[in-house]
Amino acid sequence: VSNHLCKFWKLPVQHSQPLPAEIVQLCRGDWSWGAIIWTSIGWSVSVGLGLLCCIYVATLHENDLWFSNIKEVEREISFRTECGLYYSYYKQMLQAPSVQEGLSELIHDNLTESKRTINLLQRMNIYQEVFLSVLYRLLPIQSYLEPVYFYIYTVFSLQAVYVIALYLTAWLLSGSWLAGTLTGLWYILNRVDTTRVEFTISLRENWSLPFLALQVTTITCYLRPQLIALQQVMVWLMYVTTFCFCLTWQFNQFILLVQAFIIYTLDCADFLTTTQVTTLYLVQVSGLLSVWLLQFCNSMILGSLVLSFIVAALFVRHCQSGLKTGSLLVRLGKMLLHSAMVLLLAFTINYLAKKALQLRSDEHIFKFIKSKFALGPTRDFDASLYLCEEAFGLLPLDTLERLAGTLLLYPYIITLLLLSGMLAMAALQKLSSAEERKGAGDGRPVAFRPDVAYNLLHTLFYGLLAFSTMRMKYIWTGHMCAVAAYGVCGTELWTLLLNALRCNTKLRLVRYAVPLVMIGCLYYKFWPKVMEELSELREFYDPDTVELMTWISTKTPKQAVFAGSMQLLAGIKLCTGRVLTNHPHYEDKDLRERTRQVYQVYARRSPEEVYDILRAAGADYVVLENSICYERRHRRGCRLRDLLDLANGHIMDGPGENDLDLVPASHPRFCEAIKMDTAAYNALFTRTFQNKTFHVYRIKKKRKKSTKGSSEPSVTQ
Repeated sequence: VSNHLCKFWKLPVQHSQPLPAEIVQLCRGDWSWGAIIWTSIGWSVSVGLGLLCCIYVATLHENDLWFSNIKEVEREISFRTECGLYYSYYKQMLQAPSVQEGLSELIHDNLTESKRTINLLQRMNIYQEVFLSVLYRLLPIQSYLEPVYFYIYTVFSLQAVYVIALYLTAWLLSGSWLAGTLTGLWYILNRVDTTRVEFTISLRENWSLPFLALQVTTITCYLRPQLIALQQVMVWLMYVTTFCFCLTWQFNQFILLVQAFIIYTLDCADFLTTTQVTTLYLVQVSGLLSVWLLQFCNSMILGSLVLSFIVAALFVRHCQSGLKTGSLLVRLGKMLLHSAMVLLLAFTINYLAKKALQLRSDEHIFKFIKSKFALGPTRDFDASLYLCEEAFGLLPLDTLERLAGTLLLYPYIITLLLLSGMLAMAALQKLSSAEERKGAGDGRPVAFRPDVAYNLLHTLFYGLLAFSTMRMKYIWTGHMCAVAAYGVCGTELWTLLLNALRCNTKLRLVRYAVPLVMIGCLYYKFWPKVMEELSELREFYDPDTVELMTWISTKTPKQAVFAGSMQLLAGIKLCTGRVLTNHPHYEDKDLRERTRQVYQVYARRSPEEVYDILRAAGADYVVLENSICYERRHRRGCRLRDLLDLANGHIMDGPGENDLDLVPASHPRFCEAIKMDTAAYNALFTRTFQNKTFHVYRIKKKRKKSTKGSSEPSVTQ
């Protein structure tokens, strides 16, 4: 077997995997009927699988909530947490008298954060909501399609785009659209781990990840040597998809940073030409700067680490012209020195840029990273909020069990191991001089396609990201399907195996028969389960929240300001249009500080301290939630009240150890004590609404002192 491995790894470059013959013929203008029919079937299957995924998640959403039959307020409550905040701007744009007035309201918004006027188009990635609201006004569909359905159907349609993009990537890599078919089926069957769109419709990742998948497809196509005639078109498509991805997700800079590391690694290992490296970097920069302009010169983009890294990489690369010369050890030494210089320059540029821009919007993310890897303090409130959420923890092992159950994990691991070995061999030979290769017995370079190298590093880097932070698995698992399908349907791995077994004449039969057998097994095993899942009917039921929203809409002034948890306030804005003190879009330092202050209602603070905090935020009402005040979902040390106690230096509730520097609080927990209706609390707060879940208190306004000598201000309702 080792002999066959060596023979395979030393194939010359010109023997690399070609594109499907039908596609090559079409690109050359050879429009034979066979090529047209076969390619048309492949495209038709891709569209069919995309539509199947779209209909599947839309049906699950309808069956889970009975969305078509519930009241409007219940539909809006179903947009949980930050999803409700984003959807509220779509609703706000539609309710505006005109598009111009709607845009003006977003640019000069004073409803999202009390006592502040902010530019929402600069602060948040909500251009998709603006675009959809304008499109809904223009299209003649108002009479038969409600705005909420236009919104959710658009998001579900993007899942079709996502599947088609993954399908095309697998087709380009393997040369067979059967790989695309297997990719689409795996994506749908692993829905729990590939998407959560059916219950978090408005999340930014559900808008952006389809464009990231399209960008990977265009990069794969751009790196194919057989498609030189289409490279200019691919560059523009890369720019458009990168721009759309960056425009729709605030975490774009961190995802592109990982991609920049991939490009840098391929450049160091000499898998890409200088033109390709520069083009890929400039596409990233162009996309980010275009979004920077659209977001009214958002300083968070200019201060992003990815821009600093790209500038540093291009500058150092230009200055070190002799980087790719010399023997293997010399080149490895140069590479280490080069990488150290790039990283040092990147961090220097980033530090200076943030100082110049006075940028602190993203510091909570770096605090989270430091705390996660025990590189910083663990009592920071913002970092702890992330660390204590399951979505930001390590990837659970049951994820791998589910992926193995759909026959995805095993071919993926085999493909990953074999391709990684081949990539390492190819990289070592590329880094070696011609004399060293000749001394090793073969001067010919190892064949490893740049498009395969990119996709391999893409799945490796984002796989590591997914294992470190569970929420990022949705970037990895979709592409994982394409890589596994390439391993099953591509020629390289089957050639390696069949050469070892001396059955290389069966290559064509095996690479078509195996995926067909796997598709048949998946159909036999999962079709009944899918049908059973689609037959399960549930209904939205949250009467306490409905009662709260109805009361706020009918019993409070339209300009009333509400304080409470970020998640609940997003729903209050969507359902009632009232003003908020804080909200879930956490990318602003002042907002994070205000949120920490407002959350003191769940800490051990005196009524006077809480009153002053809420009045300083401009709040008229505060909503207390029993699910937070008496929380049991998280372990001790991760409950919100525990995080507040730690940040305030107080001993936590319940049995267990406490750090020695923590002290007992001098006041009872506010959210519990206020319900006792003692004089100290009744003098400052009046209960106006309550049910099993929520308690709403109106914050009284203090009278002005009647005389200068008054020591205690009187209180009135």
